[in-house]
Amino acid sequence: MKAIAVKPGTPDSVHLAELEKPSVTDIPNGRGVLVRTLKVGVDATDREINEAQYGQAPPGFDFLVIGHESFGIVEEVGENVKRVQPGDYVTCTVRRPGGSIFDKIGRSDITSEEEYYERGINLLHGYLTEYFVDDEEFMVRMPVGLKHLHVLAEPMSCAAKAVEQAMLAQQRLQVWEPKRAWVTGSGQIGLLSTLILRLRGMEVWTLARGKKPNLKAEIAEGMGSHYVSTADKSLKELADECGKPDLIIEATGSSAVAFECMEVLGHNGCIVWTSITGGERKVDVPSDSVNLNWVLGNKLLVGSVNANFRHFESGISDLALGDVTYPGVLEKILTSPVDGLDNYAEMMRLLVEDRDALKVYVNVAEG
Repeated sequence: MKAIAVKPGTPDSVHLAELEKPSVTDIPNGRGVLVRTLKVGVDATDREINEAQYGQAPPGFDFLVIGHESFGIVEEVGENVKRVQPGDYVTCTVRRPGGSIFDKIGRSDITSEEEYYERGINLLHGYLTEYFVDDEEFMVRMPVGLKHLHVLAEPMSCAAKAVEQAMLAQQRLQVWEPKRAWVTGSGQIGLLSTLILRLRGMEVWTLARGKKPNLKAEIAEGMGSHYVSTADKSLKELADECGKPDLIIEATGSSAVAFECMEVLGHNGCIVWTSITGGERKVDVPSDSVNLNWVLGNKLLVGSVNANFRHFESGISDLALGDVTYPGVLEKILTSPVDGLDNYAEMMRLLVEDRDALKVYVNVAEG
């Protein structure tokens, strides 16, 4: 069967590869689930893997099948599978357990091991292929009524985890009721974080470089957020005008913005960094001022990456609520479909060159 793959360590090596079709018996103890792939989302991670910034091939292969945002339909299940059945729409978690205590309790998303296993990212093949198989433990059902939002489930799980991590960490305060939230960045994680915070009743500002009118502003404002272009107003100017935020979800992919957020957070506030900033950029930071204000203000910085099964379920629930609360808004994120695995070059072109491509995804099959 066909698959879109790269040769890790070799820049611009994306190509069409061949794999044997998997079987439910590839998974031991009758727990296998065979899925026919319908759609796969791609993002900056796939672009960066193709740029050879990171990623390793599975043992025995010189290529890595990319794509970690899955959506498909169950074709066959092993004899001991209880969670899903043929005909179910599913998505699949990304990281797989290693040997740490966190991995053993179902928290591979916070593994303490340096070497990690992620489908489509590191040491495990991804989902940009015609079929995939996995243990039922990692399968998450998608309601039929949400099939039009398909590949948003995985990025939504990351947004759900980011917000959850802030809430859990802030239990340190005993009482924390954030009213004012900022989301820096208006990519898929930023917009989906905006949704979650709006559903929780917060007043939200979504900050991004692009000036209005644009699609990202339309989506953010369609969810009741205030969209602000950082080309028109700095973070400090916004804080002076509207008050300092209680919570910031940082999702720009810019280390400069990530550190700038530290200068405007309110007392007892929390910042969650979600973006990965590969490279060697250096910025000047007013470190004395930041240190002073963070200590005196009891402020907190949290890093959040990946998600586990619970975050997928929570995210899918919020997708459902968001879809009926803000009808027609979320599907606007799905801007850039690519038909067929053969069109991998167009998929990568959209990721690299098209600044209007908010969410690129591949239509692998109908279903």
